[in-house]
Amino acid sequence: MKTEHLKKNEIDIAVISNDEKIIVDAQSALDLVMTIQYETGETKIVIDKRVICNDLFILSTEIAGEILQKLINYQVKVAIYGDYSHYSSKPLHDFIYESNHGKDFFFVGTKEEAIQKLSST
Repeated sequence: MKTEHLKKNEIDIAVISNDEKIIVDAQSALDLVMTIQYETGETKIVIDKRVICNDLFILSTEIAGEILQKLINYQVKVAIYGDYSHYSSKPLHDFIYESNHGKDFFFVGTKEEAIQKLSST
């Protein structure tokens, strides 16, 4: 796992990338977040969509909801960047829309957008 630490607008942000899937269920997401918090103290995390299992984007698996709830419980804000254009599920599009209009969990196209989103919340 590659972790990049940066500061934008006086806000510390961790940026996570990897060649393999890191988040495969709610527990692995929580483990990642707790590791980042323990090692850096950062509570704003940018995640490359490629490190997340595809099941997160199938809402009937309930993984997305479980992860979102854990992040909110631990007061962690996350922006996931990547291409979402190939998903045709209306519930997923609605979930992404609602998340992007909230304050804790965001889906954006690029790493730069993710950093901007977290540095302005």
